[in-house]
Amino acid sequence: MRLGVHIAYWGLGLSSADQLAIVREAERIGYDSAWIGEAYGSDAATVLAWTAAQTSTIRLGSAVFQLPGRSAAMTAMTAATLDQLSGGRLILGLGASGPQVSEGWHGIRYSGQLTRTRDYVAAVRMALSGQRLDYRGESLQVPLPDGPGKALKLTISPFQQRIPVFLAALGPKNTQLAAEIGDGVLPLLFSPEHVDLMRKELQTGVDRAGNGKTLDDIEITPTVNVFVSDDIDAARDAQRPILALYIGGMGPRNKNFYNRLVRQYGFEEAADQVQALYLEGKTKEAAAALPDELIDLICLVGPQARVKERLAAYRDAGVGTLTVSPIARTSEERIEQLRLLAELSTAL
Repeated sequence: MRLGVHIAYWGLGLSSADQLAIVREAERIGYDSAWIGEAYGSDAATVLAWTAAQTSTIRLGSAVFQLPGRSAAMTAMTAATLDQLSGGRLILGLGASGPQVSEGWHGIRYSGQLTRTRDYVAAVRMALSGQRLDYRGESLQVPLPDGPGKALKLTISPFQQRIPVFLAALGPKNTQLAAEIGDGVLPLLFSPEHVDLMRKELQTGVDRAGNGKTLDDIEITPTVNVFVSDDIDAARDAQRPILALYIGGMGPRNKNFYNRLVRQYGFEEAADQVQALYLEGKTKEAAAALPDELIDLICLVGPQARVKERLAAYRDAGVGTLTVSPIARTSEERIEQLRLLAELSTAL
């Protein structure tokens, strides 16, 4: 199992210089990849280019480029450019985002996401392969059939012969689609104890793909919050604000995918309570309502021996790359978390 580091968008307590220091140290101590996120602030493409210029070996992933924020052709252009600039280190992570960002920020209706994702990925792959972009799908037609546009060909090529495409997925149908058309899946709030739920859907997807594709061709790459500390209560408490945001406030009451996921883990009552409190504006109470058992299930928290055991659980669950988000106040503390995790992983 490889290790990756996830760097969120700006505005979560770290400067751009802090984030670069974290990635460069991760590269120095042997992390396989660094992943850059975006929401409605700093964009992932610019930060990836900036990071590529100041690193040399660590692979660089988008986690994730938002589908409503870019046309498929623009994503192909960006991916090819980043792959060239980085010398073939790009992993193209894509995701539909959520209804609040898609409709509230990009002005794109959040509907028909499975069809839209299928068409989008197919068009991106077509453009990156060097073919003329002449695509006819249910949700996407390029060029438009009733105008003067002609099918164009990307004028540059990516460094890699085939850039790997990973899809953010939580629900069953999205997970199936990720396995069918992608090279990897990027889950959040991942529980290694419940990996069989995901594997069932991944198997359905690879079966649908045909052409000899197997589960071994799909890399499971979850992002997991980490805080290694002898004070397990403090380590858990550090996770509470971000988990409460996702489980309680990331989407309206009936369309919160993260809330739905923890219900599948058996935390229905807690999911109801956290969401109700968060949507009432009682964010601190929502964070306090998160059960310790849930935090332990989906985060790497506590003393070194305990974290080492949990690392083994992720490995045994078939995780290909464990992408970690160190939770701490300063870049120095986050770097120390990365070092501790690297040591524990090596000792497995």
